[in-house]
Amino acid sequence: MMKRIRGSQSMKSRYRQVFALLLVWLCMLDRSLAQAPPANPLTLPKAVSIALERNPLEKAALADAKAASSNVGVARSFLMPHVTFTESGTRGNDPVYVFGSKLRQQRFTTADFQLNQLNTPLPFGNFTTRFGGAWNLFDSFASWHAVSRAKRMNEAANHQLDRTNQEIVFRVVEAYDGVLLANKRVDVAEQAEKTAQSILDRSQSRFDTGLVVESDLLSAKVRIAERSAELVRARNNLALSRAQLNLTMGLVPDSPLEPVEELAERSFPELPLAELETRALARRPDLRSLQSQEAAQQQSVAMAKSAFGPRVNAMAGWELDNPTFLAGGGGNNWLGAIEVQFDLFQGGARRAELSREHALEQKMKALKQAASDSVLLDIRRAYYDLDSARQEVSIAHAAIAQAQESLRISRDRYDGGLITITDLLGMEEAARRTQADYWDAVYRLHIGYANLELASGTLDMQSPVVNP
Repeated sequence: MMKRIRGSQSMKSRYRQVFALLLVWLCMLDRSLAQAPPANPLTLPKAVSIALERNPLEKAALADAKAASSNVGVARSFLMPHVTFTESGTRGNDPVYVFGSKLRQQRFTTADFQLNQLNTPLPFGNFTTRFGGAWNLFDSFASWHAVSRAKRMNEAANHQLDRTNQEIVFRVVEAYDGVLLANKRVDVAEQAEKTAQSILDRSQSRFDTGLVVESDLLSAKVRIAERSAELVRARNNLALSRAQLNLTMGLVPDSPLEPVEELAERSFPELPLAELETRALARRPDLRSLQSQEAAQQQSVAMAKSAFGPRVNAMAGWELDNPTFLAGGGGNNWLGAIEVQFDLFQGGARRAELSREHALEQKMKALKQAASDSVLLDIRRAYYDLDSARQEVSIAHAAIAQAQESLRISRDRYDGGLITITDLLGMEEAARRTQADYWDAVYRLHIGYANLELASGTLDMQSPVVNP
């Protein structure tokens, strides 16, 4: 009997060991799964690369740059001769047409001088093959000014493309770090819910033993309900942030790509404000685009002045006329000409055009000055925002430890009956707020530096905020 009992106990001990090993294995498996990278990892440089290829705004700016480049070719085409080819077939009994067609076919005879043949000819057919050409030899340099204007506008479009790319990089940084911040907010909400549950458990225990009144328990239940609602909102905001990041990259909102980085406090280079302003005035692509547009408008003024000068054109043509389309039996002729044109009177249109172009030139100068002033203000705003974010991070980091220690002391004092539930909940709220404020400040620090580089015109793939 004793042997059976010992054997049974031995079997139970073995089962316990196996069960314990199984639990350990499941815990290790769960931990490995939690630490495993996502199936579709996404880093910030990769997100920026995808956006620069697929974002619709980048595609639109690239199309504008290609269109501006094509306009240069269009402007250059007016410097070259234009050659045309014409093939036509006609038939009729118009006396003038019949008379001229017979002459061109070199088939005119003395019988065609008869009055009845001249006045009422029979229907006559003519197939014409013609090569023609025209060349603007001189137009008071208007065509050359048009080419220069097209080149300046092409430069402006390329500068605008660079600015669009910088803005896309900023939007990706903002959206990517927005997902990281949303993740941290979920973590803070989960931790706050656990803390609120711990307070509820303490209040329930003290209420059950008669140490506190029911209002303490109800206050703790209200707080846990608030924290649960905050957690729901945080998770929904995380889903929305992911959708925003995917759309910024030019993907569908439910793309499976998942950011693998975590929001963390980082240090960024610090530059004097004066140097940042000088750099911005020299490198901001949108400002350089306005400078190119101003240069293009100056060429428009020169084109309007050229309209007062003479124009010299050359024309030439060779023509083959046959009675049928395929057979010969006809004649050919050629013609060349050179003409000189002056606009003696246009009802004041040329002077009005010149006045309009001068007014647009003044407008471009004013817009460039306004843009320069706006750039300086952007730099100062971004500089001071970044400085505020740096200080807020330092302050919030120190406040976290203080709030956590205050919460710990308040728990002990509440358990000892030295403070009320209201005091404890106030400390819990302060601890949660310091955590949330810290991550918000870290986020503003990252975005603030990206905004400073965007304002100075230096934000790109190699920026410290994109590639640490």
